[in-house]
Amino acid sequence: MRNFYEQFKTPIVTVILIFLGLGIYTKVFGPIPFYINSTNTTKTDLFSSSGTGEATAVSDQATIYVGVAKTANTVQDAQKQVNTIAEELISDLKKLGIKDKDIKTTNYSVNPNYNDPRPLIMEEGVSDSVSSGFPVPGRASGYEVTQNIEVKVKPIENINKVIDAATADGANLVGGVNFNFSDDLQKKLEQEATKEAVKEGKEKAQTLSSASGIRLGKIVNVVSSTNNYPYPVTLETRKAEDLDNPTQVTPGEGTVTISVTIYYETY
Repeated sequence: MRNFYEQFKTPIVTVILIFLGLGIYTKVFGPIPFYINSTNTTKTDLFSSSGTGEATAVSDQATIYVGVAKTANTVQDAQKQVNTIAEELISDLKKLGIKDKDIKTTNYSVNPNYNDPRPLIMEEGVSDSVSSGFPVPGRASGYEVTQNIEVKVKPIENINKVIDAATADGANLVGGVNFNFSDDLQKKLEQEATKEAVKEGKEKAQTLSSASGIRLGKIVNVVSSTNNYPYPVTLETRKAEDLDNPTQVTPGEGTVTISVTIYYETY
């Protein structure tokens, strides 16, 4: 036991003396300051490469704008004429397989028609400087009622039938036809174009990095954008004598374009 005590006597005394010294130091000079140095390293050098891909297909749906405008001496008479034609038109569109959700009224307006404006009648007590130069409209000679309808057509083969039905029912406003893709076809084309764009972007990255001596790391980000607009076909209002000749509107092909930018780490 004596040998054990003598063996650890010196270290124990040393530890006690260190703690006593620290206690005295903090009493006199205050707490001992500790400093922690930290270094944040974030790699921000990125290498970017861009690519573009396209996918083409024949449009499988279209949007057409049809309508009717009628003028009468009274609002009620003009509305009656427009409503009769619109109801018949909508009924015939449904017979062609157009669903209710694809037939939408985009405008219904009532506007008076005036005769030539007459001069402003001067009222007693109103100065010329206030009243001159502002003609008063003449009495309304009639009223024009207009109804515009947007029709989404699918399958695309029905577009000519829709135009013929509208003009046969008395629609005198036939707007442009916009050909586009259904949601399923649009998604498919975007996937094809995206794969092509990414492939082109990677090939460019390999070529550029090899030529410049840059070593590429992993891909850290990809940004894409779509460029796809419906292409319109302008239609003129058909005359009554042309109704015996069926409409011939062909959709042709449309293209979906995808552009991507690929970002790589470098080392």
